[in-house]
Amino acid sequence: MLIVAGVAGLIVAMSLMIVRAVLGPSHYDRILAANSFGTKTVLLIALMGYLFGRPAFLDIALVYALINFVTTIALMKFFRYRSLARPLAVAGGEDGADG
Repeated sequence: MLIVAGVAGLIVAMSLMIVRAVLGPSHYDRILAANSFGTKTVLLIALMGYLFGRPAFLDIALVYALINFVTTIALMKFFRYRSLARPLAVAGGEDGADG
């Protein structure tokens, strides 16, 4: 019974994250909402695996967490540099490649 309440709470929190992702005032608020939604999805997958007695769901949750992390980093880099390529070095050798 307590786990079912936890699942219901996660679903409510996930719906609030969707609202923040749609209405967020800036790109960073939207990215944070998407990251939080992904984290709550990992928790939901783990809880559902426990409820249904499927321990393989934990592996799926871990893979989803890694994908969520990489996606968040890629989105942050894209919104900062407007490209996923390596940013151009600043004049003056501040990139550390000079030695």
